[in-house]
Amino acid sequence: MLLALKERTGISSHIGADYSELSRVNPEVEKLPQYIFSPFARLEQMPGSTCTFAESILRNCGFRTGLFTSPHLIDVRERFRLDGLEISEEKFLEYFWWCYDRLKEKTNDDVPMPTYFRFLALLAFKIFAAEQVDVAILEVGLGGRFDATNVVKKPIVCGISSLGYDHMEILGNTLGEIAGEKAGIFKHEIPAFTVPQPDEAMHVLEEKASKLNINLQVAHPLDANLLNGLKLALEGEHQYLNAGLAIALCSTWLQRTGHPIINFNQTGPLPEPFIKGLTTASLQGRAQIVPDIESPGNLVFYLDGAHSPESMEACARWFSLCTRDDNHLSNLNYQPQQHMDEGSKKDTAQVSASRRLSLCQTYPCITRLDPRLYPQLILKLICHGNLVFKEHGKALCRVIKEWSPVTRTKLVKK
Repeated sequence: MLLALKERTGISSHIGADYSELSRVNPEVEKLPQYIFSPFARLEQMPGSTCTFAESILRNCGFRTGLFTSPHLIDVRERFRLDGLEISEEKFLEYFWWCYDRLKEKTNDDVPMPTYFRFLALLAFKIFAAEQVDVAILEVGLGGRFDATNVVKKPIVCGISSLGYDHMEILGNTLGEIAGEKAGIFKHEIPAFTVPQPDEAMHVLEEKASKLNINLQVAHPLDANLLNGLKLALEGEHQYLNAGLAIALCSTWLQRTGHPIINFNQTGPLPEPFIKGLTTASLQGRAQIVPDIESPGNLVFYLDGAHSPESMEACARWFSLCTRDDNHLSNLNYQPQQHMDEGSKKDTAQVSASRRLSLCQTYPCITRLDPRLYPQLILKLICHGNLVFKEHGKALCRVIKEWSPVTRTKLVKK
């Protein structure tokens, strides 16, 4: 039974699932398309970016796509995309109650309802099966080996992007331990890709792959010249690494599923659908720039969900690049002048010429962070510019006291 789940003490609801009797609860899962792959999109640096690129590429190749990512920002429906659009409220409710009612029938004191993420993973399988997608792209929620998405036993291709020190209380204290957990998505003789990794992590990934008779391949960053003068849709230098992995995954999927309509050579120019997919992909809350339409030119939000030292550094580098020029609005797709009278245009030009954004604000949920990790996150931002820090009560003060005097002097408090 899906519901007979083996929990590990202190482990997130993302992991610890035993799906061995899943079909008894939801036989629809067995009707999933054969063409499913599970790239582990970057948890440390822009979660979901690799999956989003892959979905956009294959959709522009003419395939019906299903994309499952996490977390969501506002509405849970953001986690489920069909052909690039989040599922409609009507369809979501239909499939939600279909799953809930059937699961509820099987519950008792010994077999409770599945936890939140496991239920959403099952719901994603139901949605993709019912909507008859050509390809389902699954972002692993946490780790890999025990993740709820790891029910897919024969994917077409798997991928692991950059590893870092994240979720250490669950995945392990070293890169090797973390890599071992994430390599749990590898399947016997199923092609697998990763990106350049630290030696410790790469050694473990290669060892795990070898035991499953897999020739682990390394995807390198996308050469920007292959985009014919266009820019990646997702901001940040690190996205070229994500894009390179997405290209490798998609080209392998096309080859293994017998779709020669896209003739792609790793060393040749990118096919037009690949370029369109990479330059039109959309993912909210990841290196996203949002101008305030009520005060154009005066207020711009730079949004990102970075939460590890590696992702903080990538986020800070992206933020610095976006704001290093006085006229930082030139980096935006939004053109405020189109909606202004002449007086407003003049005011906006004066603001842009006289001001340069140089402060970065962070609003941490400090009670859930390891005190040893938090100073590293802040220092990554300090290295790329000034930092305005918003305190969150006594918990934050305790962490600050643990920093060295030299470190504390670098902190600008407001």
